[in-house]
Amino acid sequence: MPSRNSHAVRVAVLADSDTRWKWGALTARRIAPDDRPTELSGFLLRGRATPTARQLAEVGADADALREVTGTAFLRTLREESYDIVVLALVGGAVQAMLHGMAALRTEFRPVVVTGYVGVVYEKLSDGLLLRHGADVVLANSLYDAERFRAVYEGVGADASSVTEAALPFLGGTPYTAEGERDTLVFAAQPSVPATRTDRAYLLRRLVEHARLHPHREVLLKLRSKPGEHTTHVEEYPYQRLVEKVPGGPPPNFRLVYGNMGEVLDRTDLLVTVSSTAALESLHRGIPTAILTDFGVREPLGNHHFIGSGCLASWDQLDGGGRPSADPDWAARQGVVSDGSYAAAFDHARERVTKLLDGPELPPINPYYTVTTAPGYLPGLLARYHLAPDGKPLATAPEGADSDASGLRRVVREAVRGAARGAYRHGVQRVAPVIRRMGEL
Repeated sequence: MPSRNSHAVRVAVLADSDTRWKWGALTARRIAPDDRPTELSGFLLRGRATPTARQLAEVGADADALREVTGTAFLRTLREESYDIVVLALVGGAVQAMLHGMAALRTEFRPVVVTGYVGVVYEKLSDGLLLRHGADVVLANSLYDAERFRAVYEGVGADASSVTEAALPFLGGTPYTAEGERDTLVFAAQPSVPATRTDRAYLLRRLVEHARLHPHREVLLKLRSKPGEHTTHVEEYPYQRLVEKVPGGPPPNFRLVYGNMGEVLDRTDLLVTVSSTAALESLHRGIPTAILTDFGVREPLGNHHFIGSGCLASWDQLDGGGRPSADPDWAARQGVVSDGSYAAAFDHARERVTKLLDGPELPPINPYYTVTTAPGYLPGLLARYHLAPDGKPLATAPEGADSDASGLRRVVREAVRGAARGAYRHGVQRVAPVIRRMGEL
């Protein structure tokens, strides 16, 4: 019998990194019908950015069950087990592959499929959106995003009814009050913005100099991962390595910190970043937030997204005591106002999902990209996830983590995979920069 006839709502979340797991798990709980209990099963897509146990513990999103799988193993699970909702918290290409893979399953009943974005959408708008087309619900994190998403779908003649306005699921926390006794500047680092060693060293130098200029202020460099760990993007020049080269070492009021961003924001009275999603969390609380302009306001940096926000500032301005104030109209369109409306931000998405669950049998999944509309793009994309052009697993698809291999074989296999990931990360963070410098000689 299909699970939608049972009392509990069964939800499967497939994620490919720590931040997407956080988004997917929190989103799943917010959009599930609130009149029935939810059973949430987590699946981590095996790959370069598969999160470590430490990363999973840090993001603060739990599940009733959690395991690592390949894409084909996840599809096999969907064929063998019944789920009411599937949340695809993945990069666009992986979402498209899973949509085609699910369409090829042709089960009697299929789950409601939900996807979206983990933060600011500042690049590859059309590419990312069209790769997500075919899901029943494509969540937009704000009115601004919802309007852009619908315009893209309608502009190519695709059905835009899946676009559903919601919000980032991890906003919240204690609102900021200027009367507090906090005097803490937090710089929210990003793995790949800026990308070059020179630019990242510059940011670190300015952060250390700010700490020296303001010895009574606590200056924190908030990091996403430790060396050897990966997030959504590759980090070639970890700040942990760069801080080791600071002349004389950093001052005592400067520290590197990890942990949940919400907990760090609890003690922050000035958030600084280039374009991190942490800025939206900060703005939602009303914390003064600075989007750096030191490298310009440019699309590759993502800080162009904050044009009109009132938050653009340089290190020179911050050193002189600058504290940007967000434009309320801009903040409202971005869905980060702290006026109490956030409590209802997921109502529409929950209503839509509930209607799909309680309605008639869902139609077949129908992505915009097919072998007819994108014959030069789709087959290669699906092949990267070991799927044929018709969405069925290739004969060479790897076995999943839930295969019937012996216990010893599983232990050896996981050890080899762990070593391979470590070698890859070492190559990215240590070997590749050396080779690049040698090539510049």
